[in-house]
Amino acid sequence: MDDEYDVVILGTGLKECILSGVLSVEGKKVLHMDRNSYYGGDSASLTLNQAYEKFKKGTPLAELGNPRDWNVDLIPKFLMSSGLLVSMLIKTDVTRYLEFKSVDGSFVFQDKKIHKVPSNTTEALKSSLMGMFEKRRCGKFLEYVGDYERDDPKTHKGYDLTRMTARQLFKEFSLSAETIEFIGHAMALNSSDEYLDKPALPIVEKTRLYGESVLKYGNSPYIYPLYGLGEMPQGFARLSAIYGGTYMLSKPIEEIIYDAEGRAVGVKSEGEVAKCKFVVGDPSYFSDKVKKVGQVARLICMLSHPIDGTNNAESAQIIVPQKALNRANDVYISLVSSTHKVAAKGKYLAMISTIVETANPEAELAFAKSLLGKIDDSFFAVSDLFVPLDDGRRDQVFISKSFDPQTHFEETCQDILDIYKRITGKDMDLTPKEAARDE
Repeated sequence: MDDEYDVVILGTGLKECILSGVLSVEGKKVLHMDRNSYYGGDSASLTLNQAYEKFKKGTPLAELGNPRDWNVDLIPKFLMSSGLLVSMLIKTDVTRYLEFKSVDGSFVFQDKKIHKVPSNTTEALKSSLMGMFEKRRCGKFLEYVGDYERDDPKTHKGYDLTRMTARQLFKEFSLSAETIEFIGHAMALNSSDEYLDKPALPIVEKTRLYGESVLKYGNSPYIYPLYGLGEMPQGFARLSAIYGGTYMLSKPIEEIIYDAEGRAVGVKSEGEVAKCKFVVGDPSYFSDKVKKVGQVARLICMLSHPIDGTNNAESAQIIVPQKALNRANDVYISLVSSTHKVAAKGKYLAMISTIVETANPEAELAFAKSLLGKIDDSFFAVSDLFVPLDDGRRDQVFISKSFDPQTHFEETCQDILDIYKRITGKDMDLTPKEAARDE
């Protein structure tokens, strides 16, 4: 380990592994270390034995089947099929290490029952989510979203989406409060109503991304990797290794070494120092350089059945909007199963998550838990949300944010792109290789 590197990366979470892979491809000499004995950090997928050990629950129940048939994600998320993470996977060709399966459906809890979010015109016309006249108004809004091009003023219809708020834009289309909640939370995937009084451009772009992602596979906007989310950090780790990256697991980090100007120049582990030009890592390695901004409550449940109201879906997302529970933040449910190679045959993994708002976070998940039916066993955890105190340019220590409770990776990827730009001074090129060669 006593060697010189361009960068030392601490933690093998998805964000760190993507940056490790991309920087290695660009010719940087990378040393990647993790205190854990497994890849993935907070975005790991654990066997059932590992999960029971982590959550201190003793021995797995016999009725859950072979523990090695389970891959339990620590964070519940899907990939938007037209989203940023898919672009990163395609650009880096990490898709060759992974196999994906589309998610069966996206659902929303409204009017005291679970509804499927329509994925095509026929479903929209049959849906009981809104009446016929409201469907027409909603259709006109979605048509506007589909036609909108940021660089083509003709598609703007006179609306300046950088100045008018989302609330004002919805008013222009005379949308009801129920439809606004549906679009804002079930399609644009906002976790609270704070977006309503902010510029309207993000709501249009997020809704468009949802629609484009649905068109890819037809049932929902989401895909999910077989064998769990932990496969993705490992895929990017393999990419880094191909380009000369060095990986070390079970490495306790003793100290970050700084020069006289306060810039990071090395990392000390087990008495050895790896010299470097800058350091990247997750918040758990930098307690003095991050601040706590909240908490996420997560409940991982093992089931022997699908969730009622989802048409026996083997995978699904269910959003319980905050207004349905008199909360400030939505509650998310994600479901995967043995068809995704993450559970024993005939078994399901349901994961509930939300931002903590009270002194009793487990109770905040109780309603969503009631939607699951009989639970074989479960793991509950509360995780602190951390953000870096500064951008890292001064001390050359670039720290990622904690994973949010949402069931997609768009905010995660924005953090990756932001860190990359702070490190390199340029935007990450996500142009697919074939397109780049054609140019």
